[in-house]
Amino acid sequence: MTEMNKSAQITSSASNRKRTSQYVAFGLFRLLSLCVVLILFAILGFIIYKGVGVINWEFISSAPREGMTAGGIWPAIVGTFYLMVGSALFAFPIGVMSGIYMNEYAPKGKLVRFIRVMTNNLSGIPSIVFGLFGMALFVNYLGFGDSILAGSLTLGLLCVPIVIRTTEEALKAIPDTLREGSRALGATKLQTIWHVILPMAMPNVITGLILALGRVSGETAPILFTCAAYFLPQLPQSVLDQCMALPYHLYVISTSGTDMEAQLPIAYGTALVLILIVLAVNLLANALRKYFEKKVKMH
Repeated sequence: MTEMNKSAQITSSASNRKRTSQYVAFGLFRLLSLCVVLILFAILGFIIYKGVGVINWEFISSAPREGMTAGGIWPAIVGTFYLMVGSALFAFPIGVMSGIYMNEYAPKGKLVRFIRVMTNNLSGIPSIVFGLFGMALFVNYLGFGDSILAGSLTLGLLCVPIVIRTTEEALKAIPDTLREGSRALGATKLQTIWHVILPMAMPNVITGLILALGRVSGETAPILFTCAAYFLPQLPQSVLDQCMALPYHLYVISTSGTDMEAQLPIAYGTALVLILIVLAVNLLANALRKYFEKKVKMH
């Protein structure tokens, strides 16, 4: 009986230690998560407090005036929109087709692993490197000059690795039984991908694209070398024109100018508008994801 009691005590003690360790670990994770949330809300609260007083209809809809110490940011908003759309038109077809090839057509082996490693490395390259490459290739070598086209292509290159990885992971999540069933019914591989696999993977594919656009909407370094203008009171007329953009506009009015005290509130207002645009992009991603999920379930 004594040995049984000792064994029970040892088991109970080990169980108590495991529970204590589990509580400590979960408590640490909750504390870290709470710290991250508090930091996020502190940053957002500071930007909102400093910038909300500047935002009005004139600030949104008018062009900068008096050396960017007055007026609004409408040309920068339009330029940011042009760059986001242009980068999506470049990155989405190439990224999705590359992801389809990687998962559906490429033979599994060293080549695919090498391409996957290179894609992951591209995702981690600093954006300023993409900016220098875009300046060398699109601005100088291809002769596009400082233009929306050069900036969009550079930002598109920044998006492509993210879209490729997102598409590949979305396709991997589709069970192979669906592919086999479609082929057994007489569909070709292309028909199976186009009519069965891709529609089911589309929610995650679209989400990856929108999140990639949310990232490039705040990039400064790539557009600094390829398309961004210091001051343009008018809207661009073609894709070969320069444009203003919110990230670069924020950088300029925060670091240089004739009257920093007058420009600083405009900088906070610009930062708040940029945050709202990124938030809108993320909400759009969630809405599109839910829409395509419902569409897939209906079929």
